[in-house]
Amino acid sequence: MRTILLRLFALIGLAGLAAVGCGTGTAASGGKTVRVTVGYQSKTISTVNAGTLLRALGLFEQRLAEIGRRTGTRYQVTWQDYEAGAPITTQMLAGKVDIGSMGDYPLLVNGSKTREFADARTELVAITGYNLRGALNMVLVPPSSPARRLGDLAGKKISTSFSSTAHGMLVRALAQAGLAPGSVQLVHHPPSVGASALQSGGVDALSQFAAWPGLLVHRGQARVLYDGADVNQPSLLGIVVRKAYTQEHPEVTEAFLAAVIDATRYLHEHPLQAAQTVAQATGLPPEVVYLYNGPNGLVTFDPTIKPVLREALERDIPFLKSLGALQDLDLDQFVNDSYLRKAYGAAYDTEVRSTVNPARITGTDPLSHRPVDDPATASEAWFDGEGATVPAANPTWLLRLLKASGGKKLRAAYVPDAATGTRWFADKAVWVDDPAAGPDAHLLPFTTLAGAQRYIDAHPGARVVDYATALKAA
Repeated sequence: MRTILLRLFALIGLAGLAAVGCGTGTAASGGKTVRVTVGYQSKTISTVNAGTLLRALGLFEQRLAEIGRRTGTRYQVTWQDYEAGAPITTQMLAGKVDIGSMGDYPLLVNGSKTREFADARTELVAITGYNLRGALNMVLVPPSSPARRLGDLAGKKISTSFSSTAHGMLVRALAQAGLAPGSVQLVHHPPSVGASALQSGGVDALSQFAAWPGLLVHRGQARVLYDGADVNQPSLLGIVVRKAYTQEHPEVTEAFLAAVIDATRYLHEHPLQAAQTVAQATGLPPEVVYLYNGPNGLVTFDPTIKPVLREALERDIPFLKSLGALQDLDLDQFVNDSYLRKAYGAAYDTEVRSTVNPARITGTDPLSHRPVDDPATASEAWFDGEGATVPAANPTWLLRLLKASGGKKLRAAYVPDAATGTRWFADKAVWVDDPAAGPDAHLLPFTTLAGAQRYIDAHPGARVVDYATALKAA
């Protein structure tokens, strides 16, 4: 009876998704056509190598076509776009999605909810991307908010998506700030609804995952109050497959993962083109996509399931259990990198041990003539109409580059937070002028006022300056 009720609840959840459409997710009779349905989140751009970019490049279909030419089997791919991971899980429970990508908390909930059903049980087979410090999640406030640090939100209303990675980051951050769980009012909203509530004044703050923080700040509709990097816990996204489907059609999962590797390589080799492709498919500004997905971006794109990421998932399980979001989950049964190992070949063991971002800003600073090779300081300018970005050795030299640009139209400039390394828009950063840092490195960017203040407290003589003043001081 309990199984029947759980199935019923899952199917009821599909009613609200009717507008999205769905595929069969099963093999057609006769074995001549194999259908596969992929659930993805187009605006969660930390999963583009398993979703938006992968779909736009047609790499999965190409891999399946190669198999079809050898075997005579036809493959039909259906792509379904969702705003969050929870509805993908609902569809997988109903057998309507075979492969899905989502963030770390939804991944764990997915594994827990599906494990009771043999035909719906899922496995985590790959990662799409990650940030080792957790900077994919941020807390935002309106630009005019008086709040300067997270503690200023005591007694305020905060929107987040319950059981999401942004929710988990927020709870951890509140605890670190010494705020009891009941000291703020948490409101559950899908990301787009929460963003609207922040703009209308319906909530005082918003805790969300990529790309919402970058998008709202880029539009001038919010500023960052708290950078998830301050929690210093990895945030990651990954790929789950229905185990029963994969056992019946292992070649499909292997082809999908091989295509993800292809898309990741393309993203690393053609970052501007990839950003523009994703922007065209999603309606997101390419400058925002490039903030996350470009070299030294907020997302490290790497499909391998690294030990440090598995450990992060292990730490997340108790929190999700405390929320009642999952009963239990055995990661040894849930995590299965055997298909990915086969797709990678001998390179897997080397790749899985590395946490260095394969996509890095490189080159020579055109003004200082210094090599640009340190991710902690490397900065970048994107001028309109140019097919490549211009590197800068550090944020001070970037500002000098912008001053010396001769009136070129700037699309965006990117700098790393001086403390956390979080990549951010130069014109949206909080700048500190520290004369003691030396003439070529005295202008330091931070994502938050709180981060800038911590630096000032430790460096007498340093002061906050606005962006225009920082440009002049360069």
